[in-house]
Amino acid sequence: MFFRQVLYRDLGCASYILGDGGEAVIVDPRWDIDVYQEIAATECLRITHVVDTHEHADHVSGRLRLAQATGAQPHRSVTDAESMPDTIAPGDEITVGALCLTAVATPGHRPEHLAFTVADLTRSCEPWMLLSGDSLLVGDIARPDLAVTATEGARALHASLRRLLALGDHVEVWPAHIGGSLCGGAGLSGKTSSTVGFERRHNHLLELDEPQFVTGLTASLPSRPPNIDRIVGLNRRTSGALPAEPESLDGSPLRRALADGATVIDSRTPPEFDNGHIAGSINLPVSSPGVGTRAGWALDPSDPVVIVAADAPAGRQMASALHAVGFWRLAGVCIADPEAWRHALIPVARADAWDLEQLAAGLRQEAVDLVDVREPREWTTGHIAGSHHVPLNRLRDVESIVLPQPGRTTAVACAAGVRAAFAASLLRRAGRIDVVRVSGGGIPDLGAFGLELAVG
Repeated sequence: MFFRQVLYRDLGCASYILGDGGEAVIVDPRWDIDVYQEIAATECLRITHVVDTHEHADHVSGRLRLAQATGAQPHRSVTDAESMPDTIAPGDEITVGALCLTAVATPGHRPEHLAFTVADLTRSCEPWMLLSGDSLLVGDIARPDLAVTATEGARALHASLRRLLALGDHVEVWPAHIGGSLCGGAGLSGKTSSTVGFERRHNHLLELDEPQFVTGLTASLPSRPPNIDRIVGLNRRTSGALPAEPESLDGSPLRRALADGATVIDSRTPPEFDNGHIAGSINLPVSSPGVGTRAGWALDPSDPVVIVAADAPAGRQMASALHAVGFWRLAGVCIADPEAWRHALIPVARADAWDLEQLAAGLRQEAVDLVDVREPREWTTGHIAGSHHVPLNRLRDVESIVLPQPGRTTAVACAAGVRAAFAASLLRRAGRIDVVRVSGGGIPDLGAFGLELAVG
């Protein structure tokens, strides 16, 4: 019997490989499928089944890629009476060796959602673990508003959770998302597993009756990501072409891509970006968490994209992160070389950064406009009075945002610095000139410099 959880930290996703008798089933595979093939080869397993608990809205599943690469049987859940070879319904079983996965209807996060109980038939037909998908999470409950109204989804989710709690306190809980995912809320833990009993005792939403549960779950939902419909549409596919690895770009091909209006995403660190980048490019470091989520919030996946990377491996990593959130129009990858860009007559720009001491001095002298790009719940815990609150989810349409009038420096800050670099580059691309990113910390640290943080 083999079991392993595979994490994709960028999006807070968890997937699973389970095997017995020389065969394996993959549950909720991520876009980058090499990891599953490597594990299967090491464990002498043949991947025979690939299943999604639901039509994921935050990332493109690797189900179709794995099926094409391995010949495995793909399975997807549906809400209607559609009957196709790849559909799976409540009560259906997937068996490999003595390992049995049974589908359990758990609508709420999405109407078609399934969880899977897992039993080791050599010991008992009773489940010892639950692959809960996006239903019961560690310390939280999945958000209910990505496919139906929040109230409708919450009511369905309350009934689904009653079914899961009936499995017994000993049953292990292995979810499809951990902390950092947009599919959960503020309570979502970074811990990767739990038990039904522990969640029953310490997940307070599970103690509530339906009206209280609906109110509690829907009271402070985050904004709905703009690329959900595209990602769900890609995950509904049962066949079709998949994006190829982007080609290398430099010189004339790079100039042509820029002339055709490609968006340039520079995946290097903020200091490297500041020292020289293609004018108008966006800084989204591949080394930081949440790359795909931030790209989805602020950029349009229908636009062609050129990736600038420090080296070829970083370029491939960035391409995979973008493919995973539905950015499939990648024009190519350019290895960063400001001198070569200048030689090719490609405009090169530089950018500035302030540390917290410089920001504090500018605020005290009223010589700077501060743009705070943190999330609403971060803002309410403490912010600078008079600053401009512009969460990342509003930056796709920068021109519609009321910002300070040009004329003095605009400083962009977050909690640590990475989001500030991304947002500052978006503002520059939109035509703002004197924009600096704040590095080495963020808004919560300004109290140490004698500045008062307003609450609420």
